[in-house]
Amino acid sequence: MTDPLAGLSTEHGELSAERSEVNSERTELYTEQSDPRYREIDRLPTEEIARLMNAADATVPGAVAKAIPAVSAAIDAIAGRMARGGRLFYVGAGTSGRLGVLDASECPPTFGTDPELVQGVIAGGEAALTRSVEGAEDDHDGGAAAVADRGLGPLDSVVGISASGRAPFVLGALGEAARRGALTVSLSCNPGSPLSERAEHPIEVVVGPEVVAGSTRLKAGTAQKLVLNMISTISMIRLGRTYGNAMIEVSAVNEKLALRATRIVGDITGAGSAAARAALETADWNVKVAVLMIEHDLGPDGARALLKANGDRLEAARHAGGAA
Repeated sequence: MTDPLAGLSTEHGELSAERSEVNSERTELYTEQSDPRYREIDRLPTEEIARLMNAADATVPGAVAKAIPAVSAAIDAIAGRMARGGRLFYVGAGTSGRLGVLDASECPPTFGTDPELVQGVIAGGEAALTRSVEGAEDDHDGGAAAVADRGLGPLDSVVGISASGRAPFVLGALGEAARRGALTVSLSCNPGSPLSERAEHPIEVVVGPEVVAGSTRLKAGTAQKLVLNMISTISMIRLGRTYGNAMIEVSAVNEKLALRATRIVGDITGAGSAAARAALETADWNVKVAVLMIEHDLGPDGARALLKANGDRLEAARHAGGAA
């Protein structure tokens, strides 16, 4: 297997001493390594520390790019199940769990989804979102129970998130998910981890040592956030919850989002802002219904019926009967 630290050595300074230790003891996690370039950062000026962190962060997208084939395969499998009524669960502990909860919580306002469709599960429960819950990460049975309690089934998908790839809570969740026939995906930042071995679709983004040794809220957390962005966004695109790059399922819960919805309807139909907003108000701020009302000269009930007849897909409904 290619040494994941090799690229770091050539691009960002020498890590030969660190790598020799890793080569002799493969059980040590890459995410726990200490990078000698950063061992005196506490003595550096603030701007220099910021530049070092920025340079380290700049390596993350390249690491993510290497994992895109695995990410894409996982997304296709997840979206296929969601199209048949399945749900998506992110399961993690600590930073990884918080990132999963964050991504899940963004889906309803961005894509108009039911909060049950994409859910975040964090070791220690809601309290762990703002403080450390002692021992929660190590609770293997707790992870299994957390997904069991949600009635996991064969149409559901579970993404286990753990920078180390070893968090017992996440391992327990993936094991129970597999037992129930759900799709299992892992997202970790170490190669060949136990989590990868337990997942049908393992995703490994090897970012190497952190600026602050072992602080996986840094590069590892950034990598996880980028991958989670892909999973949720592309799954929603596949489910037809965007039109082009427009958020046609946006929930107009404030004036900013109302203006966005008005702009989207205007861009799609060519209608002026006054006509677009009037249609949206009549359509209870449903972008797809408003578009069909304008283009097909329908009332809101007729537009909803046309949309339903075309699988809730705006493109198909727009062109039904040779319209627009």
